[in-house]
Amino acid sequence: MRLGTVVRDGRQIVVAATRDGLVDLTGACGFADMMAVIDGGGAALDAARAAMAQAPRIDIASAEFRAPLQPAQLRDCLAFEAHLLNAFAQARKLTGRAFDIPPVWYEQPIYYKSNRFSVIGHGQDVIWPGYSRMMDLELELAVVIGKGGRDISEARAPDHIFGYTIFNDMTARDAQMAEMAGQLGPAKGKDFDTGNILGPFILTADEVPHPAALDMRVSVNGTLWGGGNSRDMHHDFARIIAHVSASETLHPGEVIGSGTVGTGCGLELGRYLDDGDRMDLTIEGIGTLSNRIVKRAEVSRQDRDQS
Repeated sequence: MRLGTVVRDGRQIVVAATRDGLVDLTGACGFADMMAVIDGGGAALDAARAAMAQAPRIDIASAEFRAPLQPAQLRDCLAFEAHLLNAFAQARKLTGRAFDIPPVWYEQPIYYKSNRFSVIGHGQDVIWPGYSRMMDLELELAVVIGKGGRDISEARAPDHIFGYTIFNDMTARDAQMAEMAGQLGPAKGKDFDTGNILGPFILTADEVPHPAALDMRVSVNGTLWGGGNSRDMHHDFARIIAHVSASETLHPGEVIGSGTVGTGCGLELGRYLDDGDRMDLTIEGIGTLSNRIVKRAEVSRQDRDQS
């Protein structure tokens, strides 16, 4: 089942995607938001499935999407070796210095905590941060935690996954390159309003055998940039969840990104975004997450909505 959040009659509602449109699960089941579905567990999913067979449809083409949920916590990993190798090769061209993957990367998952307050959804504009001249996208698979816990074993970790979504981790590469030399971060390379994009749907975990092996691809203005398959993660999500939850409680509604799939960003290819570019990130079973990046001088839809 694919679950999302859209705006209808001025309020956000939870929806399920079917072959012929979207089903309003807020109206049919009373779900206030996606967290109500997550907290409701199996009973909530059963109610959603029952509603999908009866409730009227909403035209998906006219739906105004938001992020499927506002994460309780947002973390991002670095799990694809090909991404690192490609990025380091480009960095060597720029700086003349060699970069090697450190041994710790192979030994344990590496991650940072991102800005959970800057999350937007499918169809919303990304506002280009005024301090950057080198903007990039990142194609990632992300898990949504459905059941909390601490010291979760790898064997039990899949039971804690509610579902999977697409994560576009926007990056100001020039800011990132400057600040990472300080041995801390990322900071302004990642942290700016509208910089984290989730959606368009959460594909429930019952439809994805673990470890996930989903095809991934990214296009800009209709031109394929790259992609791969989530099976190539060096540390799968069970290992990641076990590592993150060591002596630390994970909570329902947390989101954890895989890191960029190989050739899933412009940095690896020596290319960057331009003002007005349309980004289309597709992951098998989930759908396509589409957004446009615009300079601040242009009035964005978010600005119009808030005025």
